[in-house]
Amino acid sequence: MPLSAHHLRTSIAVSDIRTAVEFYEGKLGLQVLRSGPSATIADGSRVYGSGGGPALNVYQSVTAGKTPATLATWYVDDIDQIVDELVSAGVEMVRYDQIEHDAKGITARAGGGRIAWFHDPDGNTFALEADV
Repeated sequence: MPLSAHHLRTSIAVSDIRTAVEFYEGKLGLQVLRSGPSATIADGSRVYGSGGGPALNVYQSVTAGKTPATLATWYVDDIDQIVDELVSAGVEMVRYDQIEHDAKGITARAGGGRIAWFHDPDGNTFALEADV
């Protein structure tokens, strides 16, 4: 059976699950679906829901923050509103020197639409995208 027939969940390594919980639940407003162990850490992982199902597995690991590329993207209807809400919660939008951003940190997306990036406390990169 091809992998396309199965659900996919993104896994994000973090250095401290307590700090991650404050960010993912407190600042991003994600709902925890379940928690469990991560290697030898009894309560070191969380599965968060987004878009109606499990979406992110956040787990404590020594490999946290080692990937500079975008790890996950939320596709949103109103990127301005979402950026405003995140900034109000204390999330800082990332601005790249080689890209022109508006005052909110949003830029034109290749092929149309708009995109903005932010980091979690470990430097993991996430994006928000909108078609308009």
